[in-house]
This record gives sequence, structure tokens and C-alpha cells, in this order.
Amino acid sequence: MYALYRRGKLYYVGLASSLLGRLRLHLRDRHGDTWDRFSVYLTIGPDYMKEIESLILRVAEPPGNKVKGKFIRSENLLGKVKAEYRRRRTAEEEDLFGAPRWRRKAAGRTKPRPFSKKEGRKPVLAEHAEQVRLLIARCKGKLLKASVRRDGRINFGGKLYTSPSLAAATACGRPTCNGWKFWKYERAPGDWVLLDELRR
Repeated sequence: MYALYRRGKLYYVGLASSLLGRLRLHLRDRHGDTWDRFSVYLTIGPDYMKEIESLILRVAEPPGNKVKGKFIRSENLLGKVKAEYRRRRTAEEEDLFGAPRWRRKAAGRTKPRPFSKKEGRKPVLAEHAEQVRLLIARCKGKLLKASVRRDGRINFGGKLYTSPSLAAATACGRPTCNGWKFWKYERAPGDWVLLDELRR
């Protein structure tokens, strides 16, 4: 990653596999007369370079960059944050003043809908299905892959499983296996961690 400066202030940030070629280009393009100094930053690996560049562009806002950068698999969390805020505010009000009368009546005449016999046991990963789409594991030198459906069921070898442990036991050919310590999921691009991290 490199940065161009103008009169001591950050002007432009970019990525380059050939730094010399890129600097020569910036002497001829629209940045030609706008910078007088540059700096270079190296990392151990290239896995998160694009994300680092995007973060710098959004925080520092260099005037020479027209594009502000995008994050892989990013999403607008405003709706989720608002919903969580409303839920917590309601819970705090009920702790202080008690639940409204209509809510107490509704709670008394309705029961949570159980997972039907036809559907079977509720998938363990149902609440994490949005953030976990692919699972990987290594067993006997082989890389194993499984996908997570929207309802939380795990598809491995063409069969569906309601828990990571059931899928893991089949994958490694054992009677039982702790799927939370067996499978990994991609927490961030290139960052594969044990499924057990979801429970922390």
C-alpha cells in the first residue's frame, strides 16, 4: 500500500503490485502535479489489504481518491440496531413498570410455536444462518465442506443435519463428534475460526 502527500498532508492512498510502475503513472495522470512525497507500507500477507485500504479511505478521506472503498459482504446494520434498541428499551421498561396489560393477556393465551414433528428438531444454527453459510473441516488429511441452509440445517454429502455434531460425526465416520470444535466458518474474508466462537 502506498500513500501520496501534498505539502505534508495525505492526498491519495492506493494499492500496487508494482510500486515503481504506479508512481511513474501518477507522474503523468491527473495526480501528476498534485503530490510531492510518498510513503510505502508492507504487510505479511495480502488477505486484508483491500479492507485496510477501504478503512483508510473512509476514515482519512484523502481528497485525491474519488472512490471511498467497499467492504466485502458489508451490509447496512441500521435496521437491526434500531430493532435491538427497541427490544432492549421495552425490556427495561417492563423491568421497571411491569408488562402492559395487553401483553400479559397475550402472553397468557399464546404459546411459542414448537418445531413440528414433520420438521423435526429445530436446527441448532437457525439463529446464525445469516452469518454462517459455509463450513469446512480437515479429517484424515482431507478438506471437508458443508453448506448451511437458510433454516439452519447443514447440508453435507447430500444429507441434511440439524446440528453441527451430527454432521461432524458423519463427516469423520465416528459415533459422536463435537461439531463446534470440528467445523470452521468464515468470520471475515479469509478468517476461518471454529464454530464454537459463535457461542462466546
